[in-house]
Amino acid sequence: MPIWAAIPPPPFRNLELGPLEVRMYAIWILLGIFAAALLTYYRWRAKGHDTEIIFELTLVVVVFGLIGGRLYHVITSPDQLGDEWYAPIAIWEGGLGIWGAVALGTLAGFVFVKWRGESGFEMMDAAAPGILLAQAIGRLGNYFNQELYGSPTDLPWGLEVEAAFRPAEYLATTTFHPTFLYEMLWNLAGVALLLLIDRRFKIRPPGLFALYVAYYSLGRIFWEQLRIDPANELLGQRVNFWVAIALVIGAIAVFIWAQRRDPASADEPAPAGGPPPKRVKRVKT
Repeated sequence: MPIWAAIPPPPFRNLELGPLEVRMYAIWILLGIFAAALLTYYRWRAKGHDTEIIFELTLVVVVFGLIGGRLYHVITSPDQLGDEWYAPIAIWEGGLGIWGAVALGTLAGFVFVKWRGESGFEMMDAAAPGILLAQAIGRLGNYFNQELYGSPTDLPWGLEVEAAFRPAEYLATTTFHPTFLYEMLWNLAGVALLLLIDRRFKIRPPGLFALYVAYYSLGRIFWEQLRIDPANELLGQRVNFWVAIALVIGAIAVFIWAQRRDPASADEPAPAGGPPPKRVKRVKT
């Protein structure tokens, strides 16, 4: 028997800080947000832009991202909500759809950046690796919640799941595929890949963001085949499987469009009513 027979369940789910009890799920999400903001800050500064916008942008994206992520979960998985009156907003129990979070957070962030007189597309590219980094770190929250694991396995890195967190049909099974870990490693590799591509190639925005969406969604196609948590299905497959395929195709189309579009349209004037436009660095192509 190998020394490492399985990944043990988390030793605790909550962190007690005096009279306060904080969910580890929330802590890992917050750490992911901080890491994403920090990486975006340095990338935005390296492009010669004003970094004062990053803190305010982070607040905007987080608020709308949480709303979008929860809405996606409530709409696609209403049967996974509790019976409490506050169940639709109980994000501390888990249940954030990443695509809803990225979609609404990106839209709100884009509008805010344009309102501040900066290039929304450039910001999307600057933030893309950071978003993927936040997703990687946030997956550790799923480990502490003992959720989003895969089918049973006897591999040495199988994940032990306590009986209270197993589906009824798997009560006799103890170890499962740690899909949270697979996705975390995939995302970390994607962060390195996006940074390398951005360094080696001249990508017109929002091309790097499109590559991020395609890369993450490609991995998600495979994770969805392993996961056994309850989910609505369409044509015999989980809904998220089809969403992932659609996003891979759509992201590739956006990448091609971004590389072929007129570079002169990269920066548009800020909408009327916003503050005076700040300096925007134009890159000659």
